[in-house]
Amino acid sequence: MTVADILGNEELRRSEFPVCREKIFLAHAAVCPLPQRVAKAVADYACKATTDDQERPVLGHLVSETRELAASLIGSQTDEIALVAPTSLGLSYVAAGLPWRRGDNVVAYFDDYPSNVYPWLALAERGVEVRLINTRELGRIRPVDILGLIDENTRLVALASCHFISGWRIDLPAIGRALRDRRVPLCIDGIQSLGAFPTLAEHADFIAADSHKWLLGPCGAGFLYVRRALQETLRPVVHGWNNVRCPDFVAREEIKFRSGASRYEPGSHSMLGLVGLHAALSLIKEIGVDAIASELLLKRALMVPALRERGWEVIGAENPVENQSGIVAVTRPDTDIAATHARLTEAGIVTSLRSDRGGRHYIRFSPHFYNTAAEIARAVESL
Repeated sequence: MTVADILGNEELRRSEFPVCREKIFLAHAAVCPLPQRVAKAVADYACKATTDDQERPVLGHLVSETRELAASLIGSQTDEIALVAPTSLGLSYVAAGLPWRRGDNVVAYFDDYPSNVYPWLALAERGVEVRLINTRELGRIRPVDILGLIDENTRLVALASCHFISGWRIDLPAIGRALRDRRVPLCIDGIQSLGAFPTLAEHADFIAADSHKWLLGPCGAGFLYVRRALQETLRPVVHGWNNVRCPDFVAREEIKFRSGASRYEPGSHSMLGLVGLHAALSLIKEIGVDAIASELLLKRALMVPALRERGWEVIGAENPVENQSGIVAVTRPDTDIAATHARLTEAGIVTSLRSDRGGRHYIRFSPHFYNTAAEIARAVESL
C-alpha cells in the first residue's frame, strides 16, 4: 500500500483509517486515532489472550520483531533498542542513568515540551548546571545556538527533533556531527518526527519516542534507542527480573545486567501495547517514511499560503524546507483562538489548541499522509 493508493481510493482510505468516516482529523502531533489494522491487531491478540496466559499467543516473536522494526525505522542495531515507553520515561532513564558529577552541565531548551525539560532541570539537585538555549523565534534551534553553550564540562545536549508548536525541525545531521566532533552525547526527543520524517540513529546517541502521534500507534507504547558504545555508561535505574540476570527466576547476590538495550527493560512488557506498536511500525514501514515526509511537505505547501491569504499568522511560515515539518500553527491578534478552536471541533475538524510561555494561543494543524487536499481546504475555509 502506498500514499497514492490511499489518496486515490476513498473506500480504501476510510477502511484503513476509520476516523475519516466521521471527522477531518488534523491533530497527529497530539494523540492520533488508531488505524484499522492497528486496532484489529490489538483486538485479535486480546481475544487470543482469553484462552491462555497473555504471553503465549505472541511469545517468541513479538518482542524481537518489534525491536527489529524500530531499529529499521531509525537505522540502528536491534540490540540498541529498548522497548520502553512513554517518551517521558525514556528521557528520564537517560537523565537519571548517566554518571553526572557536580559541576557538569547539560544543554536543553526551556520552551520545549515539558517531557524534554523536567528531566534535565531535575539534575540541578545533583549539582549539574542546566544551560538553556536562547532562540530568536519559538523552537527555532540552529547549530550555532547550541555550540556556543558547550565547554569542557558539557556532558549532554538534549533536544527535540521537532518543536511541538512552531514545527521547526532541527538539522539533526549537522548538530549530530558537530557534537560528535566535540565528544558530547546527543539525546533526542523524537516523538514529533518519528513516523513523519527521517530521524536516524547515526546522528544521535539516545532517542526516545512514544507511538501515539506520527507513528499511528497506541499510547504508552514506544522505544528508547541507546547507542551500543554508551550502554555501559548509561546505567539502568530500575531493576527487575527481566533486565538483571536471574537464572530460573532465582535472585543472585550480584547484580549483572543483560547485554544490549534490553538492560533497560526491567519487567514484563505491555503485550497489548507491543502488539499495537508492532502493527503501527509495520504500517509506517510499508508506506515508507520518505514518502510520508514528501506528502506532509506537500500538504504544508497547500496550507501555509491559503492561511496567510486569509489573514492568519503562520508560525515559521518562512522556514527553510529542510526545517519544515507536518506541524502548522496559526494565530491572529483580533481573534478568540480558543473559541475558534471549539467551533472547528464542533464542525468535526480536529485540531490542537496550544499556548506559548507568554500566553499566546495557537491553533495547530498536523495532518498525516492519509488526509486529502479536500479535507485541508475545508479546514482552512472553516477558519
